Amino acid sequence: MKSHPPISPHWGDSGGYYTQQAALKETKVLFPDYKEIYSEVQQINLQRLDKAWKRWLVPDKTGKRGGRPKFKKKGELRSFGFSRVNHPKATIKFDGKNLVTESSGTVPRRETCPEPSASRLGIIPVVVHRPIPEGFELKIASIVKKADGYYACLTAEDKVVPEPLPLDRVKSVVGIDVGLKEFLTTSKGEIVPVQQVYRQAQNHLARQQRKLKNKKKRSKNYQKQQNKIARIHQKIQRQRKDFYYKVANGLTRFYDLIAVENLNIKGLARTRLAKSILDAAWGQFIAILEAVAVKCGVRVVKVNPYSTSQDCSNCGAKVSKSLSIRTHECPKCGLILDRDENAAINILNRAIEQLKGGGSHRFCLWRLRYPPTVPPKGGGDAGGSPRSKKLQT
Repeated sequence: MKSHPPISPHWGDSGGYYTQQAALKETKVLFPDYKEIYSEVQQINLQRLDKAWKRWLVPDKTGKRGGRPKFKKKGELRSFGFSRVNHPKATIKFDGKNLVTESSGTVPRRETCPEPSASRLGIIPVVVHRPIPEGFELKIASIVKKADGYYACLTAEDKVVPEPLPLDRVKSVVGIDVGLKEFLTTSKGEIVPVQQVYRQAQNHLARQQRKLKNKKKRSKNYQKQQNKIARIHQKIQRQRKDFYYKVANGLTRFYDLIAVENLNIKGLARTRLAKSILDAAWGQFIAILEAVAVKCGVRVVKVNPYSTSQDCSNCGAKVSKSLSIRTHECPKCGLILDRDENAAINILNRAIEQLKGGGSHRFCLWRLRYPPTVPPKGGGDAGGSPRSKKLQT
C-alpha cells in the first residue's frame, strides 16, 4: 500500500474547501476587514488553496506530487478573480470600456477611513487592446498586478470551435526540429534563427541586480529597483512570447499538419546547456503552437524524440554522431543532409506512421518528397543548400 503524507492541521483537519467556505460568515464577524472583500474573491482564493493542498497531498497519475504550499507574504499575492462576468448575480460587469463592480457605498466606512473603501472597486476604466469577438460569452475576470501596472484578464467562451481538418483532406505537412544552433528547422529545409532573448539582456539584468544588493531592504529605493528588475524580466517574457506567436502563425498559415517532438525539457535542463535550453523555452513554444493550431483547425502531432538525429531519413540506418557534427552523412545510402533537417524529416515520418496506426487513410500525397532524393556523392546540390531558406513569419 502506498503511504500518504499526514494531513496538514491548517487545511485537512479543517474539512477542506467546503467547510472553509461555510465558515466565511463567521470569519467576517471575527475579522471585520473581511467584510470589505467580495465574497467571490474569497471563495476563489479558497479554491486556489484547496488545489494547492491536493497537489501536495494526492499524487498524480505518474505518482508525483507538487511542492508544499507556502504562505504568501504581504505583496506576493498579485491577482484575484471573479467567477462570473455580465451575469445578473455577478459582482463584476464589463460594458466594453469599463469594469463595473458593486458600489463602494454598500460597505460602511470606518471612522479611521473617511474615504470610500478601496476594496470595493467601483468603476474601473480599461484600455481595451482589442474588442471582444462576436459570439463569445465572458465567463471569468481576473485583476493581475504586473511590473508596469494592473491588467484585467477576461476569459471568454466560444461554443463554435473549429474541428481539426480530416486526415483525407490534409495536403501540406511539415516536421519541425527545435534546437539551439537554429531555433527551428523544418523538413523542407526552412530555418528560424534562434533569438537568445535572455542572453542578450543578462548583462543589463546583472547590473541592476548588483544595484539592488547595495540598497536597504524594504526601503523606497529598494522597491523601485525591484520594479526595474521586474520590468526587465517582463520585457524578456514579452519578446519571447511575441516571437513564438509569429512563428506559430507562420507555420499554421502554410501547413495542415505539423509534427513535433514530445521532449522531456525538465530532463534536458539538467545538462550543461541548461541556460540555453531554458532561454529557448521549447515547451512554451509548443504550447503556443498547439493553441494557435486549435483555432485554425490544424493538427499538431507529437512523436517520440528518441534517435531522430541519429537515424537516416532515407534508409533508416543508425548513424551515430556527436552534437558538434552538424551534417548527416549516411555510409549506407550516401545521403548527405543537414543534421537538423534530417531529424525534422524523421519526425514527420514518425507522425505519419503514428497516424497510420489510428486507421486506414490515404497518405500517398504526403510521400511526394519523403524520403528525400539522395544527392550525388560529391555532396553538392544543384539547387543550392536548403539551409539558405528561411521561414516567413
